[in-house]
Amino acid sequence: MAKDYAKARKPAVKGKAPTMGWKLYVAGLLSGVFLSFLLYLGALPSIGDPIMTPMTQKQEPGESESPKPRFDFYTLLPERSVEYTVAPADTATPASAKPSEFYLLQAGSFKQREDADRRRAELLLLGLEPNIEETNGDNGRWYRVYLGPFQSRNKLNKARSLTAAQNIDTLLLKRRNG
Repeated sequence: MAKDYAKARKPAVKGKAPTMGWKLYVAGLLSGVFLSFLLYLGALPSIGDPIMTPMTQKQEPGESESPKPRFDFYTLLPERSVEYTVAPADTATPASAKPSEFYLLQAGSFKQREDADRRRAELLLLGLEPNIEETNGDNGRWYRVYLGPFQSRNKLNKARSLTAAQNIDTLLLKRRNG
């Protein structure tokens, strides 16, 4: 009679627990830590050995102390003189005069008035004061949204960071009075 090898099963191995590998791993790890600790203790200096540091070493009586520093500049400086000329100071502009230059931020340029008004509303919600300027050129009528003029660089940077946080690109423009 023929034997069916496909249905034959291998007998289970008895006596070998699945946790045996973990036990060996933990035992090896603990023994490694213990050996490392013993090596560390062996490297420590013994209690009877004094540790010699530069601060605790005693000087022999024959050695001289280090020389004290000399400060000669007290005598050298009064003997020397420096000659210099002072250029006359520029006259300051009076505070009441307006600066000759100022800065604007252009927050957009649109073909349609409604788009410019929408951008102006976004900027008003940010607490800024935008203006819309209409320009006519060779390429048609454009509506430009401006912020400013700014009195200080701090206010300019604050407005620029507010618009950048809302993903509104701005263009810094420098204009002259007059």
